[in-house]
Amino acid sequence: MIRDRLAVYRDRVRRELTAAFAENHTPHEVAFSFSIGLFVTSMPTGGLGLGLLAILAYWYAWASKTAMFAAVVVLNPFVKPAVYVGSYQLGSTFLGSDQLVTVKHEAVDTVIELVQFLLVGNVIIGLAMSGIGYLVVLHLTRSYRQREDTSFRSSIVSIALSPFDRRK
Repeated sequence: MIRDRLAVYRDRVRRELTAAFAENHTPHEVAFSFSIGLFVTSMPTGGLGLGLLAILAYWYAWASKTAMFAAVVVLNPFVKPAVYVGSYQLGSTFLGSDQLVTVKHEAVDTVIELVQFLLVGNVIIGLAMSGIGYLVVLHLTRSYRQREDTSFRSSIVSIALSPFDRRK
């Protein structure tokens, strides 16, 4: 059951990224769009990140819409809780017990502490994931296009040489 869900999820990510690789954007644009999508999606925006990605994709012609939204598929609602737990732990490790802002009200200070730890951790994790995502997608895009270009050339050569094929 879990294996089937993971297979469906893997196939969906592969399909989205393959569509992004085949778009009419440079490999840098595809990778940068994916890394922006990862960073925005990793933030605790409560769904507002999707709107921000839609606005960025609309305003900038260089943005690969498919790559941006492939990042949304990668950081789906099943993965986000793990990102939030890791963000909180990383933020609390980074900041220690020191809060950046205090209000002198115990309940409010606790909420502010949680939010600060979460935001600091999310920024660190978002930057790390977007950097790694950029490098991985840049490599994958270049490899995909090189393989497609090679297969296209070999098919053109085989079509051109088919009249001279002696196996017929």
